[in-house]
Amino acid sequence: MPEPTPIPTDQLHFALPPTHPTAAEERRYRKERLVAAVRLFGRHGLDEGVSGQLTVRDPEFADCFWTNPFGVPFALLTVSDLVLVNGDGKVVEGRHHVNQAAFTLHAEIHRARPDVVAAAHSHSPYGRALSALGEPLEPITQDACAFYEDHAVHAAYTGVAVDPGEARRVAAVLGPHKAVILRNHGVLTVGDSVDAAAWWLLALERCCQVQLAAKAAGTPVPIAHEDAVRTREQLGSDLVAWINYQPLYQQIARGEPEMFE
Repeated sequence: MPEPTPIPTDQLHFALPPTHPTAAEERRYRKERLVAAVRLFGRHGLDEGVSGQLTVRDPEFADCFWTNPFGVPFALLTVSDLVLVNGDGKVVEGRHHVNQAAFTLHAEIHRARPDVVAAAHSHSPYGRALSALGEPLEPITQDACAFYEDHAVHAAYTGVAVDPGEARRVAAVLGPHKAVILRNHGVLTVGDSVDAAAWWLLALERCCQVQLAAKAAGTPVPIAHEDAVRTREQLGSDLVAWINYQPLYQQIARGEPEMFE
């Protein structure tokens, strides 16, 4: 039998973020990805009662955002359930209320960061545990290096974030970074796509879990600054996040197609 001939790399499929010729097509795409992300958060136990919010900027109206509505279970969300909310928190399309406390925070994040297409916030178990310590993620694993010098800790707790002033302070702490740990509260991540923002939150939650476990077991060995920076440059982009997220998206999209109704 002759030795197999390698297939040229330009003939192999490699998924990259798609582009859409019209705002309507891009809007549908973003809404579908948003619903899939919300359902995935439900699968991973990142919902907590009515807490938790994901938003994506409308491709045509930059100060309007699609989001999961107040009180609709993450695991049952469909595209038709989504609501469109303007920058003042008013529902302009949809049949449900919006979570005003969560959206106040998201609105200020989006307002401060025009580059942010999507934001995700969760009262996740390990995120909350690390937030209660008021500590940042440390570069103790390769995965944590994606957040090295690219996340912040909001070192104040002032109750439920219904005050735009407090939300603006959180946005200022987030700055140019991809994530913020909200002390005694939870975590928030952002990205240039729903997929990136969702992946960063899932990854951040797992990194929080590993850090807590490692410190409970002993004294973790940190990765050196130069190596952590180099690893972040390799793993910390929104494109890498998008690529990492695709297996999760494919699983839920094929397993729960009714969410696109």
